[in-house]
Amino acid sequence: MALAAGLFAVAACGAAGEPGPAATAAPAPATTAPPDETTTTVVDPFAPPAWLGRRLLPVDADGFGEVQPTPAELVERRIQMPDVLPAPSSNAFAATNDPVPAEVAARSTWSSACPVSLDELRYLTVTFWGFDGRHHRGELLVNAGAADPLIEVFRALHAERYPIEEMRVVAAPELDLAPTGDGNNTTAFVCRPVRGSTSWSEHAYGLAVDVNPFLNPYVRGELVLPELASAYLDRNRTAPGMIHDGDPVVAAFAAIGWEWGGAWTTLLDYQHFSANGR
Repeated sequence: MALAAGLFAVAACGAAGEPGPAATAAPAPATTAPPDETTTTVVDPFAPPAWLGRRLLPVDADGFGEVQPTPAELVERRIQMPDVLPAPSSNAFAATNDPVPAEVAARSTWSSACPVSLDELRYLTVTFWGFDGRHHRGELLVNAGAADPLIEVFRALHAERYPIEEMRVVAAPELDLAPTGDGNNTTAFVCRPVRGSTSWSEHAYGLAVDVNPFLNPYVRGELVLPELASAYLDRNRTAPGMIHDGDPVVAAFAAIGWEWGGAWTTLLDYQHFSANGR
């Protein structure tokens, strides 16, 4: 993810004229001050560790990363990733619902091989509260038939100040990257099959949403996804961003008829909500 850096130029201005014959230049006052030893570098407490997304995991025969203990820095995860969209101008909830722009399609996982056409998808932007207590704007690709209901879901989450770390469209190259096991992107459309299967996922239709996946992992036997999220298998925890039965996140999706993967029996997918319960 590229981060923009600002460049600042400082101009020094001098006097336009010179003193007359009778004038004498006054000595310049001493302006040099000793270094300020109290100056300190401000550290953003919500910035990700430098290694996040960079340390590759060993891969097993199924293509998943090796499940490892949660790093100490992520046991109490309070990260805010940089936004891909400009910050909102106020703290009021705001959303847009548009056809998928060509530039968004080009940086997404969509292709003509996907089970939906671009005309069957919509590009949403919604505002949300971050773990840093600030207001952010994110983006989602969703099924056209679910676009307006999903806006109402995120309106409800915004009213509850439910924190979200990151919300951006998944890029095609991400599907082939070696796993790092530490992602936490809230997203909807991803043109991929069901985990461990060849059939299309509900995400490939834009009819599923994963919310804060690191804090709400997928669990099937010994497999945990993301692979470093084992600290969040204890669902008695009530850390911000976690999802529990009957809480405002589950209620918001239930209000539009979507079901929660945290209520499944053969496996548990605490991050996952879908229109048909799959």
